[in-house]
Amino acid sequence: MNPLTTADRDTVAAPYSRARWAGLLGLGFFANFLDTLGVGSFATTTAAFKLGTLVDDRDIPGTLNVGHAIPTVLEALIYITVIKVETVTLASMIAAGAFGAFSGARWVSGWSRLTIQRGLAIALLITAVIMTLRQLEFFPPGGEALGLTGMALMAAVVANAFIGSLASLGIGNYAPCMAVVSLLGMSPTAAFPIMMGSAALILPAAATGFLASKRFDRRTAIALAIGGIPGVLVAAFIVKSLPLDTVRWLVIVVLTYTSFMMFRSAKSESAARLTA
Repeated sequence: MNPLTTADRDTVAAPYSRARWAGLLGLGFFANFLDTLGVGSFATTTAAFKLGTLVDDRDIPGTLNVGHAIPTVLEALIYITVIKVETVTLASMIAAGAFGAFSGARWVSGWSRLTIQRGLAIALLITAVIMTLRQLEFFPPGGEALGLTGMALMAAVVANAFIGSLASLGIGNYAPCMAVVSLLGMSPTAAFPIMMGSAALILPAAATGFLASKRFDRRTAIALAIGGIPGVLVAAFIVKSLPLDTVRWLVIVVLTYTSFMMFRSAKSESAARLTA
């Protein structure tokens, strides 16, 4: 059986119920609310997609990047103007992340459902491991620097390009980027505009590849974007900070469970291909 195109899936699913729209808008709000506070949006959204069977597995990477692009740009505009970072470091790392994302999206958009299922399962597991290491304080606390030079800057640029390419598979850039800048001796506070700014170009850059291939769920992406904007504003200007340790541990548990579910789906998909 040939997989449905995005247009076909929209036709089959139409019309969306009010409850479904409300749920997707709420997901966009909640995911981007947590994203603005430093938890990340990709992990929570991917888990919700899989556990709620909201989006075809093949379309999850594209829907993540397209749906969260606009709220992430808004986050970046807020944080870049509030927290100071040395300009060359900020600009070069952001540009590297965008390049990696654009290249990665063009590659991932051509993958089969089975390959994406396996890739997402691995990506979720990697994210859970990185978040666990961060929670257990395995990464250095960072230094006081607001910028990098020489080999340290080159290493940061290469690392951020690789992190950007991973966004195409649904691995958010927050935890990996925080680890990189901390290892290189930068201030953890300075990491926020780098993370936000990188994401602001990573997601739109990746989204262009998925838009061209139509490998995303259009209506779900629209709902994420509409719900995400107020989520960012509430987190940035009203709540500002929360004790999120418990939330992060919960996200790690959900990510691990979702990863195994994705591995199971990949196993079923592989078995179906063998019997077809």
